[in-house]
Amino acid sequence: MKKWISYGILCLLIPTVVLCGMFLFPAKQYAWISLCVALLSCLPVFLRFERKSVSTKRLILIASMTALSVLGRILFTPIPGFKPVTAMVVITALYFGGEVGFLTGSLCALISNFWFGQGPWTPFQMFSWGLLGLLAGLLADPLKRSKILLAVYGAVSGVLYSALMDVWTVLLADGYFNLSRYAATLVSSLPFTAIYAVSNLIFLLLFSKPIGKILERIQTKYGL
Repeated sequence: MKKWISYGILCLLIPTVVLCGMFLFPAKQYAWISLCVALLSCLPVFLRFERKSVSTKRLILIASMTALSVLGRILFTPIPGFKPVTAMVVITALYFGGEVGFLTGSLCALISNFWFGQGPWTPFQMFSWGLLGLLAGLLADPLKRSKILLAVYGAVSGVLYSALMDVWTVLLADGYFNLSRYAATLVSSLPFTAIYAVSNLIFLLLFSKPIGKILERIQTKYGL
């Protein structure tokens, strides 16, 4: 029951909140929408907490992986689109579940945008990166067994992230979903999408094994 409640929050309630914030509230209310998405992202993780000691260690781990994601995004600022955020979110999800992956991606978008700039795009970024983490958690077993599948997921996640953010671009421009404008936006964003897809692939192949070993040791040592 907890699992299905979690999926309902992440896949239904959060996107509903994001879209309602887009259409029902003025643009200046995006901060409240972002806060609401952040709080909802926490609920599935808290639902899975059982022992206080394990819960505290899990929170420390989430905070650490989120901090690494934020730091990676800032360090690669000079290279547009070439960011390790998705890779860190995916690696976290592979070893600690899709709910933790969603939360890491969501918080990374919110926190890093204090550096890059908050705006009505923030809730969309939070949901997009969070969704990539959730999907990685659901596909964890095959992704951990095959580097080829992991690389493919990295590239596909870059395309998916760009496609989701292009939905926000169209909604902002027209106030409704215009399919022809969306197709044009997808085409115009192809260079960014290609760079981001390649960066995800590279960072996952570089970091999945060393960071994965560290996370496995943490899992074993602390019973996470």
